[in-house]
Amino acid sequence: MNNKLYGNLIFELSHKGRRGYSLPKNVFAEYEVPHAMRRAEDAQLPECDELTVVRHYTNHSANNFGVNNGFYPLGSCTMKYNPIIDEEMANMPQFSSLHPLQPESTVEGALEVCSMLERALCSLTGMQAFTFRPYAGAHGELTGLMIIRNYHESRSDTVRKKVIVPDSAHGTNPASAAVCGLEVVEVKSNTDGLVSLCDLERIVSEEGDSIAAMMMTNPNTLGLFEKNIPLITELIHGCGGLMYYDGANFNPMFGVCRPGDMGFDVCHLNLHKSFSTPHGGGGPGSGPVGVREGLQQYIPVVSPYHGNFAVMMRALAYILSLGRENVKMVGPLSTLNANYVKELLKDVFELPIDDRCMHEFVFDGLKDKSTGVTTMDVAKRLLDYGYHAPTIYFPLLFHESMMIEPTENESKETLDAFIDVMRKIAAEAVAEADVVKSAPHNTPIGRVDDVLAAKHPVVKC
Repeated sequence: MNNKLYGNLIFELSHKGRRGYSLPKNVFAEYEVPHAMRRAEDAQLPECDELTVVRHYTNHSANNFGVNNGFYPLGSCTMKYNPIIDEEMANMPQFSSLHPLQPESTVEGALEVCSMLERALCSLTGMQAFTFRPYAGAHGELTGLMIIRNYHESRSDTVRKKVIVPDSAHGTNPASAAVCGLEVVEVKSNTDGLVSLCDLERIVSEEGDSIAAMMMTNPNTLGLFEKNIPLITELIHGCGGLMYYDGANFNPMFGVCRPGDMGFDVCHLNLHKSFSTPHGGGGPGSGPVGVREGLQQYIPVVSPYHGNFAVMMRALAYILSLGRENVKMVGPLSTLNANYVKELLKDVFELPIDDRCMHEFVFDGLKDKSTGVTTMDVAKRLLDYGYHAPTIYFPLLFHESMMIEPTENESKETLDAFIDVMRKIAAEAVAEADVVKSAPHNTPIGRVDDVLAAKHPVVKC
């Protein structure tokens, strides 16, 4: 590979006068751009021939990593395979060429997609109705909390301004509550990683009259199923609050149980996680919100359109291609894969809560702490072996968290190969710690200064 073309910025390959295009002779009249709209100086654009541009960006694109390249065990994110048929359906010109402002009579097919998807999601979650307007999971959280706030205000119950959030929750939960003008009350976890009923009972006893809702992810961020949901929902409903289900970890729930049956009143789903469309790179997203019977009238209008329609198309294609029987296999298979990886690594990686997990699990770094090798080091070394690193240093309950989610798609051979590499890195940490601490060694760029990059990012050339 030509490193000069591969490693340089496109501006460094620029040569004055080079062009990668030619325009036809102007056959139209000349029109002057108004002086007020002109640049004071010419735009600083690279000047390269077409072949240099194509090679430069093709080489860089080969350095991208996604589920189509290899194993992507990013915990809490469900980076599952996006079937090609889903992509084909979303890219059908009959759908991809639609404009959101077309007359309704010309988009009846798209509206039927929305209706079919709503029925499917209601069936899978036990909810009564869904809105597709939220554009992402956090947007869905905010929408769900607005529904809850509207519900209480409609009853002139304006003192309910507090939302209970577990200490293991995703960071978007308290953030969404704050944006909605609500106050966060944290409930502690027990040593088993589940919500402490004693602490929850204390909160309800002290502040029950001001509790608007409780937000829960089930399974929780540790990958553990909250076994006390019936008691929790009884406590919250008993004091007049509503239950909100964060659907970020819905993947293992397929075919197993439904939030509506567990007593949740409002829930959001991440179509870009549980229903195809992996969201690497920050998008696109879709966070539809479902409500139980009696809450439909409180759904706010949070955007003028039906969200990201292409993501919805992929989700519907995903559900239909699996069918009623096969969709029930998603949850059990994702749970089986996670437990398989966990059990074959827990002798060399610290497992703080040794219990059966659901779709993901959390290690607390290497079991042998004397090596000085950190979770960051392990993550960097994984890059040398061609694997995307799992989620690291989250959740915050453990100092060296390493969160692994294999999803239901991966074969036993893929999981075995990943397990072998993880065990090899654990052995390297003992025999050659410096090799792991200085990783990665085989990537185009070595270990970057993460702190410097975060505090002083270079966002333009």
